[in-house]
Amino acid sequence: MDIISHSRAAQVAYLDLLRLHLDETATEIVGSVEERRRNGRTYLYDKYRLGTEMKSRYLGEDTPGLRDRLARAGALKADSDARRTTMARLARVLRAEGLIGTDRATGSLLFAFAKAGVFRLGGTLIGTGAYALYEGELGVRFGSEELAQTGDIDFASFKRLSLALRDRVEQEPGDILQELKFDPVPGVQDRQVWKWRQSRGEAMVEFLKPAFGDESVKPLPALGVSAQALNYLNFLIAEPLHAVALYRSGVLVQIPRPERYAIHKLIVADRRRGGPDQAKSRKDRGQAAFLIEVLAQDRPDDLAQAYEDAQSRGPRWRERIAASLARMPSAKTTLRGLV
Repeated sequence: MDIISHSRAAQVAYLDLLRLHLDETATEIVGSVEERRRNGRTYLYDKYRLGTEMKSRYLGEDTPGLRDRLARAGALKADSDARRTTMARLARVLRAEGLIGTDRATGSLLFAFAKAGVFRLGGTLIGTGAYALYEGELGVRFGSEELAQTGDIDFASFKRLSLALRDRVEQEPGDILQELKFDPVPGVQDRQVWKWRQSRGEAMVEFLKPAFGDESVKPLPALGVSAQALNYLNFLIAEPLHAVALYRSGVLVQIPRPERYAIHKLIVADRRRGGPDQAKSRKDRGQAAFLIEVLAQDRPDDLAQAYEDAQSRGPRWRERIAASLARMPSAKTTLRGLV
């Protein structure tokens, strides 16, 4: 398959827009930065007084980039109007350069979730919704076949992170979804709600979490939702990255790393093979094949590490990956050439 890169101007505009959105998050701090350490990790909070009470708001895991933005919070607040004007201009540049924007239904949902703190509190957009955003992250053009929507908008998070943060979304996703005309779909057995169906459309929103054997429905306290547990998902959403969905002046979200997405799709494709989701299995392999070809050229070390990581996790992981690659000879040759 031919890989067509976006122009240099488009790639620079995307990176600038992402940087400005990250800068914008620092302008929301109102108090002082507080560190909290749990399980060997450091998390940063905005600690402030509200009346006679002390409050705290989760800002993110401690990184040099976040520290730098917080140190510049005062200057960033002063430049807010100019930054937002630039963000709108960059979004127009990206559309003119041919980057595919997010449709209105998905864009309005991501915008509302971002405003409520879903991504700030560890929520990660996965599935085809995330795949479409690799166009900006990788700087390559995606064809209509690669971006064909399944009607699903999926979010995932770690339960242990949700518990550790001790913070909560400012508006629960269930309330947002009902405002956007999505109806809850209770589980058949326990009536827990982890997915919503659009009242006048085909879109389905689902919340997921990693499983380690038992694929049951469990709560995600920080996000205020229940989630369907799935095996292998822990690999996908580890070490996620920020991305900008091209809606309005852009929406800052969190998505899986593309190399993890590619390898995870090999596993998912085999799980779906021969079942009612056979068509999705073919699409999984198509997405994996495209990303593997792009990453093998542009980020071979990242792809090799993700492949070796998945292979090291046990025989069942290796069997599922091998079963998909048996149907993908070109991708199989590419991956084997990296290790």
